[in-house]
Amino acid sequence: MTGSGLAALVGIGVVTVGALVSSEVVVQRPEKPGRVVVIYWEKWTGSEGIEMQKTVDAFNRSQDHIFVRYLSIAGVDNKTLLATAGGDPPDVAGLWAGQVTQFSDAHALTDLKPMATAAGLTENYYIKSYWDQLNYRGGLWGLPSTPASVAMHVNVDKMPAAYRDPENFPKTIEDFDALVDGLNQKSGDGRLKLAGFVPSEPGWWQWAWGGWFGGKLIDGDRLTINSPENVKGFEWVRHFGASMGAQQMQDFQSGFGNFSSPQDAFMDGKVATELHGVYKANYIHLYNPKMHWFAVPVPYPKDRPDLAGHGIIDQDVLMIPLGAKHPKEAFEFIRYIQRQDVMESLCIRHAKNSPLAKVSENFFNHHPNPFIRLFDQIARSPNAISAPKIGISAQIGAEMSNVFQEVSLGHKTPKEALDEAQDRLDGEWKTYKEQVLHQQ
Repeated sequence: MTGSGLAALVGIGVVTVGALVSSEVVVQRPEKPGRVVVIYWEKWTGSEGIEMQKTVDAFNRSQDHIFVRYLSIAGVDNKTLLATAGGDPPDVAGLWAGQVTQFSDAHALTDLKPMATAAGLTENYYIKSYWDQLNYRGGLWGLPSTPASVAMHVNVDKMPAAYRDPENFPKTIEDFDALVDGLNQKSGDGRLKLAGFVPSEPGWWQWAWGGWFGGKLIDGDRLTINSPENVKGFEWVRHFGASMGAQQMQDFQSGFGNFSSPQDAFMDGKVATELHGVYKANYIHLYNPKMHWFAVPVPYPKDRPDLAGHGIIDQDVLMIPLGAKHPKEAFEFIRYIQRQDVMESLCIRHAKNSPLAKVSENFFNHHPNPFIRLFDQIARSPNAISAPKIGISAQIGAEMSNVFQEVSLGHKTPKEALDEAQDRLDGEWKTYKEQVLHQQ
């Protein structure tokens, strides 16, 4: 498929061509003669890839007319777009919810709504926040594989006695700041040795700071990057650099290990609280199983009690690229993943919450995260925060990361940095609408 939308998307630099797909490691079992072979590209490697391969194997054993070949693909998003433009896409692509809009605008996806409706996979089957991410301009462009929600993680042993349980932990941002600022510790030479909270650890959701204050990045067709709420969010970011010292905080972070290692700053006891996803429990169990911790919703501003219980949500998504050779069989595999028993088993093994509206008690009782009910509640909250549903979401994310750096280091005020980002993104959005959406 070489439609003008996809060609324009490639042309304005959204796609970066990586290594050839043929160089990837194939994770599969030999297919059986006579079956329709469905090619499934997925981003996962390591334990997540192994667990999805088990699910693929179970599907292949469950029937005798389809065989799914699972391939672990680095840069799966770019390569899926490239393969679709070349007319030879996979039958199923495991991507991210943030790419639904971009791929749909490029006419690179099959609308799943007719098949999903016939299969009973409709709005009421899913948690609303996850369903909404996958619907755009009247179409349904993917269905979940595994989702996630994000909460505040707390190291109990670093807390004063009064705050060592979820019930008594600060609920508002103002009370949270007072607590974590008091936890900061420096050595005799002025170096940080313990931080109550570091906004850039792990630093994966820099677009979301305004969301904690009720801010949004888009309003209909208009970008609202420099809204007052977003300015407040980055004032919060600036607060931590000011309280710890921007350079000291930067030097401190240079000694952090990878999040999936024993040297992770939270698990290593260098950071007392941390924003992280439901799957963090897996890494704690693996690298510091004796750690005492709990999770709570992210604090809300004292003057916005209506935002209580909020948190970030995201999901991994199964899509059928336009031009796939076997869309019917591909959807049969995707439908299998949506079965409650299959979905719950996969989400337990990935240590994630379920995207389905109905969740069994067995799921909660056997989940590796002891606070799984909290993460489920966050996903169901009307205040759930998700990445902006717009074709330039990647550019917005990059700009907000740049704003974060400029503000946290004290190079610019939040208003200055956001005003400049607004101007640049307005230009990006104008170009995108003209070249991809063909709007003037």
